[in-house]
Amino acid sequence: MKKLFILFFGMIIITNLFGQSNDVPKQTQIMTLGVFHFAYHNLDVVKTEKKDQISVLDEPFQSEIIEICKAIEDFKPNMIAIEALPAKQNQIDSLYTLYKSDRLTLDKDEIYQLAFRIGKNLNLSQIDCVNDWGKHYATLEALFDDSIRSANFEDYYLNSPDSIYKLTKPSGKVNSIINKLVELNNPQYIKNRLSVYLLTPFKYEEQDGDFIGVDFETGRWFNRNLRIFRNLQRITSNPDDRILLIIGADHLNLLNYLIDVSKEFDYVSPLPYLENAKVHIDL
Repeated sequence: MKKLFILFFGMIIITNLFGQSNDVPKQTQIMTLGVFHFAYHNLDVVKTEKKDQISVLDEPFQSEIIEICKAIEDFKPNMIAIEALPAKQNQIDSLYTLYKSDRLTLDKDEIYQLAFRIGKNLNLSQIDCVNDWGKHYATLEALFDDSIRSANFEDYYLNSPDSIYKLTKPSGKVNSIINKLVELNNPQYIKNRLSVYLLTPFKYEEQDGDFIGVDFETGRWFNRNLRIFRNLQRITSNPDDRILLIIGADHLNLLNYLIDVSKEFDYVSPLPYLENAKVHIDL
């Protein structure tokens, strides 16, 4: 009888332990909206030629942007994060305050066209800056300071057949912002975009067996996006928060994965919302 009691009591303890380990704490929902850069700053390696640039201030693009904002607002975010450095938070705060008081005409940038519009419509007090440029190893800094070494690296970067530069061709002129965002946020497209970051310059070697290219991408891309993810953690203090992140679409190839495996965040796809935006637009 005593043995049966010990066995029964032990089973209760084990059951409780497993029950506790299976309890999943509430996660903060975060929607990542990958975009092309509306203002065509052309700061990336691949540039958009002038003939392929659109003015998002013109029709039909303004009507599309308005419908995108309305659709995304159905997610009811109480926080909006943008691809701007935290050091620029005061500047963004000032501009956003002007916009909310109808004293600012919106520029082309997606920060203004999307984040400011949605934030004002939802009466949010702030737009959060979460961007970062990443950090390189000291060995990479030495490479950049050497004109010959940096020239060799740049030549490999730009001219190798499998370089990001060669494999990332401009997709031509955008005919519909909604359709373009649907394309950029498609999971297969996002997966394919990560694959090119493992080619060139990732494979660059100055000497056989070194990791110059790996170290470069570690800082330029992987470290950068890990820092952006950390900034998302920093702005979040409540599991009931609902975050909208508006960012260049290529960042999703790491950020969506990090969000998906995170114990703190619950990924929300923008695709159903973008499809809803089409309802009022003749596409």
